[in-house]
Amino acid sequence: MSTELRIDKTKAIDYETIFILRADIDSDASERAISRAVAAIEQNGGKLLKLESWGKRRLAFPIKKQRKGFYVYTRYLGYRGLVTELERNLRMLDTVLRYLTIQIRIDVDPASISVDPEEIKVRRIEIADAPEEDREDSVEASLGLADEQRPERNRRPDDGEEKEDDEEEMDMKEEVEADSQKTPQSN
Repeated sequence: MSTELRIDKTKAIDYETIFILRADIDSDASERAISRAVAAIEQNGGKLLKLESWGKRRLAFPIKKQRKGFYVYTRYLGYRGLVTELERNLRMLDTVLRYLTIQIRIDVDPASISVDPEEIKVRRIEIADAPEEDREDSVEASLGLADEQRPERNRRPDDGEEKEDDEEEMDMKEEVEADSQKTPQSN
């Protein structure tokens, strides 16, 4: 009796995987990571439909002490076991911070899908030679509390403004006094 798994090659599953590479990698390291992902897809009978580099983006929260990363999007058709193998390959790479795979459709006929060569030509991330503005804003600056963003407190108001403020303060004091007289105080 054979325990071999039979795969129906007429019914594929449409997947997309997004993985994030470290922001401090070079072009060669990005090429190795992307090539390894593509090789895992192709060696397991998958069909690559789209491969895009979304560029360097700020992460929602730090991952492995990294605040930015290069996003890579892949869309492919595959069969049973392909996602497990792809994620195993991504997990072994130190340059990959995170990955996520989503199943889009099931029972897709791979013969009916045509692949545009322009959609899968990205094999390496081109990293700009000029240093990018990597200055991180502090929490105070992002909330608008930094000294350079804070409005001046020593500014003297115009004569009209000062009178309005004084009138408002007097009105508030009168309301507080009226409220305190209405409520009886128990000793």
